[in-house]
Amino acid sequence: MRIDIISVLPEMLTATLDASILGRAQARGIIDVAVHDLRDWTTDRHRTTDDYPFGGGPGMVMKPEPVYRALDAISDLHPDTPMVVVMSPQGRPLDQALVHDLAAQSRLILLCGRYEGFDERILDRADLEVSIGDYVLTGGELPALVLVDAVARLQEGALGCTDSATDESFAEGLLEYPQYTRPAVFEDKQVPEVLLSGDHARIAAWRRRESVRRTAERRPDLLVHAHLTDEEREFARRIAEGETTHGD
Repeated sequence: MRIDIISVLPEMLTATLDASILGRAQARGIIDVAVHDLRDWTTDRHRTTDDYPFGGGPGMVMKPEPVYRALDAISDLHPDTPMVVVMSPQGRPLDQALVHDLAAQSRLILLCGRYEGFDERILDRADLEVSIGDYVLTGGELPALVLVDAVARLQEGALGCTDSATDESFAEGLLEYPQYTRPAVFEDKQVPEVLLSGDHARIAAWRRRESVRRTAERRPDLLVHAHLTDEEREFARRIAEGETTHGD
């Protein structure tokens, strides 16, 4: 998978992209990430990428000319046709379903905004606008890193354990079950007995039930679209209404 990122602050991106799973995935050729400085496509001596908004108002707006030139040039760097994604608080919320859709693309170009946003004509070049949440950041670099991380871990071979990507929060529309490691007893807190039993069927059943429980307690909104049995849905209802305890 090829990912190009366009930013006026490329130095914000490179350290994270070279570290941990993202760095290893690139070293193995699983993903190919290139960071581009938008200022390379400006034509004035000040390398200007923004200007005052027509109609007045605070802040500055990103100019369309360098963005168009950058998109044209970067699109030609790889034979696959890219999906152009603009990181924007007005975009489609990034959830696991969208992550799977983006991970299936052979190529993405991510455009990071700054200042008060984009000249609207820039959005004409976008295939998709994506938001990572209902809050405002100083730019699109951090959201772009979030998207790259989420998409990269779904690429075959990116994770050390092949089950990791499917055994996590949101993978099945539920939050992940509680996890424990050694020691079995810590400050009088005992690891649940079932996890020490060696009975894989019991462990799987416990984990599934705890995923439903945790989702009902913390993110009941997710249950609307989760794939639950009738028994699990009734269990979730009882939790939401306070009819169960952790011993049930």
